[in-house]
Amino acid sequence: MFYHLLKYLFFGPLLRPLFRPRIEGLEHIPEEGAAIVAGNHLSFADHFLMPVMLKRRITFLAKAEYFNGPGLKGRLTAGFFHGIGQIPVDRRGRKAAQAAIEEGLGVLAKGELLGIYPEGTRSHDGRLYKGRVGVAAMALRAGVPVIPCAMLGTREVQPPGQKIPSLGRVTIRFGEPLEFSRYEGLEDHKAVLRAVTDEIMYAILSMSDQEYVDRYAQEVKAEQEAAKKKPPAAA
Repeated sequence: MFYHLLKYLFFGPLLRPLFRPRIEGLEHIPEEGAAIVAGNHLSFADHFLMPVMLKRRITFLAKAEYFNGPGLKGRLTAGFFHGIGQIPVDRRGRKAAQAAIEEGLGVLAKGELLGIYPEGTRSHDGRLYKGRVGVAAMALRAGVPVIPCAMLGTREVQPPGQKIPSLGRVTIRFGEPLEFSRYEGLEDHKAVLRAVTDEIMYAILSMSDQEYVDRYAQEVKAEQEAAKKKPPAAA
């Protein structure tokens, strides 16, 4: 109930005139049945704009930090994400990653759409980073297609750190579904998981025209933050 109230009475009527989203490839989203929508992640606004534009409900795996923030703001944020059916994901450690995969498989088992950002976090500089293999594990284990998605313009309307979005036009581009039945029975092979993930990331890259970085975004961001804190070398 809360999901539909937000989508059709609050965010939908608000976001459409503000950002005038241009939708491309909507015909690639199946009218029924399980599928994964895998996209790039440039802005906090991504969480709202894609679901509003889809007729079908889509459930995202969202980082756990959205659900355990302190104070009143934290409780309101957690209530919002729970209300729209998003699933908290603890990104620390291998066991946490496996738990996230099981949650995603539960969504797919019900014949629903699952949304995921394979990079695992927002891009801090607008580039597209190496994808985590969880998306491949879910696609192979569930035997479902993966629909690549590219968000364009969302970083410009709400870059990282900006709480209130600016006005601007965004584009949401869906690509042809990718199917991986040729890898049936090989979902435990690391090389296969990496190959499938890289194919998904290449499809996203071909639609987003971002610069690609063959490293994990979290690692690069951590290195850059550490370099900023490092004291300058003595002359």
